[in-house]
Amino acid sequence: MTEPHSAHRDPHGSRIDRRTTARKLLDAELDKLPPEERVAVERFIHRRHVSRNVAREYACRRTLGERVSDRVAQVGGSWGFITGFGAFLLVWVLLNTFLLAKAFDPYPYILLNLFLSCLAAIQAPIIMMSQNRQAAVDRLRAENDYQVNIKSELEILQVHEKLNQLREQDWAMLVELQNRQIEMLQRLLEQATQASEPPKAGA
Repeated sequence: MTEPHSAHRDPHGSRIDRRTTARKLLDAELDKLPPEERVAVERFIHRRHVSRNVAREYACRRTLGERVSDRVAQVGGSWGFITGFGAFLLVWVLLNTFLLAKAFDPYPYILLNLFLSCLAAIQAPIIMMSQNRQAAVDRLRAENDYQVNIKSELEILQVHEKLNQLREQDWAMLVELQNRQIEMLQRLLEQATQASEPPKAGA
């Protein structure tokens, strides 16, 4: 019969149960733990990895709208967009003020104001969608970091348990060796005492 994954056996035959280690650290039954802690504990017990690239996983599941919103937020929040849009406004004003004999949008530039209002009304919710998605990624990353921390604490506690067990075994072995040495010294002392005694008369 094979040994379960939750236990580790050392060369001396001792056994450390990883499930017991988890209970000792968390001070609770595994079935009563929150989902994120239960996942980390189960992966610790079965010796599985916890850390993962949350951003890459989320990026692979993005829809077309989410990809568009990310791109809009990336472009709209750059100096390149600010510079280009500022140049566009300057050209618009120069054309309708000085260069065109018959301006299509004379001062106070009502068409330009309408265009800017429509752009702001469309751009704002798109950027908010990207920010919401990034917030969701941050929450997933925080949960993953929390699971990694739990598993790391469990692994450290497991190492301490192993070291304590090895230390106790070493002490027991040392005491046993000392007892054997004492017995050997006592026998040698008895033999030396018997050899030093003079022979009895008439023997």
